[in-house]
Amino acid sequence: MITRLGILAGGFNPVTRAHLALVDAAREQVDHIVCVVPRVYPHKEFHGAALEQRLEMLDAARGAYDVELTDGGLFIDIARELRTRRPHAEAWFICGRDAAERILGWDYGEAGVIDRILSEIGLLVAARRGEFTPPDHLRNHVRSLAVPPEFDDHSSSEVRRRISAGEPWEHMVPESVEHLVRKIYLR
Repeated sequence: MITRLGILAGGFNPVTRAHLALVDAAREQVDHIVCVVPRVYPHKEFHGAALEQRLEMLDAARGAYDVELTDGGLFIDIARELRTRRPHAEAWFICGRDAAERILGWDYGEAGVIDRILSEIGLLVAARRGEFTPPDHLRNHVRSLAVPPEFDDHSSSEVRRRISAGEPWEHMVPESVEHLVRKIYLR
C-alpha cells in the first residue's frame, strides 16, 4: 500500500511555531509526517545550534511527526533516502511559498531537471507573504496548504535576529522549547 509521506526538511535553528503550523496543515493531505534534519546543507553553512541540539528541540516540540536525519541535503536526495527506508511512500515536501519558488526557480544546470524531480516528489506549499502559483505544467505536483497568515513572519532567522537584538522572540517558538532556545542561543 502506498502511503503519502509529508517531509518537512529544514535547519530548525531553532524550531518555530510556523514549523508546527506547517505540520498541522499538512496532516490533512498526508498519512505520515517526518521532520528531516540533513547532516549537510548544500546551500548554506551549518551554524548556530549543533545537530544534536536541533534534534533535541524537535523532540521537545514533538507533534504528530517523526524526526530523522539524512545524509543528503537536496530535496531529491532526501526523498530518495527516505524512500529507501519506506519503499512504498509517495514523497510530498512541505514548504512555504518562498521555498517553493526557490525549488522551482533554481538553476539546476540543465533544462527539464525540475520536471524530473517533480515526477518523484510533490510539493505542499503554504502561502507565505503571498500565494504560490506554480507553472501550468507542474500544477499536478503542487498542492496548497492552509496556514494562518500570522505565521508569515515566523522564521528561525527572525528568532535568532530578535534574540541578538534583545527583542521579544518567545511568541515565535513553541513554549516547550523556550528553555532550550534560551540555553542554546542566549549565551
